[in-house]
Amino acid sequence: MSTIAIDVDGVLLNYSAAYAVAWQRAFGVLPDLQNPDAYWPRERWRVEHLTGSRLEYFRSHFDESFWSSLPAYDGAIEACFRLKNAGFNLVCVSAIDPCFRQARERNLHELGFPIERVFCTEGIDGPVSPKAPALTEIAPVAFVDDYLPFMRGIPSEIHAALISRDSSGSPNVGDDLGLVDSKHACFADFADWWLARPIYLYR
Repeated sequence: MSTIAIDVDGVLLNYSAAYAVAWQRAFGVLPDLQNPDAYWPRERWRVEHLTGSRLEYFRSHFDESFWSSLPAYDGAIEACFRLKNAGFNLVCVSAIDPCFRQARERNLHELGFPIERVFCTEGIDGPVSPKAPALTEIAPVAFVDDYLPFMRGIPSEIHAALISRDSSGSPNVGDDLGLVDSKHACFADFADWWLARPIYLYR
C-alpha cells in the first residue's frame, strides 16, 4: 500500500484558530481578528508583541491540552477518507516536540482522521528540512505541507505538494518554489487533484 505523508498544523488542523483560544486561556480575552489572510497567527489576531516572562507564560499554554484540541479544517477529514478508501496509507510528519506525540495522535483520532501514525521532528529551518530524515525512512509517494522551507532536501522521488494558504506574510515564496511539484489551496483540493490523476501517476 502506498503512503502519503501529511503535515498537521496548517494542513489538517487549524493552528491559527487554536492560537486564539490559547491566548484567551492565558489572558482571559479572545483576540479580535486583524488580518484574515495572514499566514502567521500573531499577525492574524490583534495581539500584543510579547517578550520575556509574558512570552514564556503564554508559551506555557501550548501544553497537552492545547495539542489535544486543535480544530480540523473544513473538508480535511473527508479528504483523508477519500485517500484512505482509494488505497493509500496516511501518516503525519509534524514539527512538534515528541513529548506531545500522544496528544497530537489523540487530537487526530478523536476528530476522526484515519491517520496510521504520527512522526515528530524538529522544527528548525535550514538548508535541509528537519522532516527529510523521517520522509526518507517512510518513503511516501507524496508529502503535503504548508511551509515551503520544509520541502528542502526531501527525496526527489517524493511528490512535494504545497498548501499555499493565507498569502499575507507567507514564507511560501522565492526560489524554493522550484522544489514543489504541485500547489493547492487546501488539503481537500490536494486530495481531489491527486485522485483525479491517472492511476499510473500515483507513484
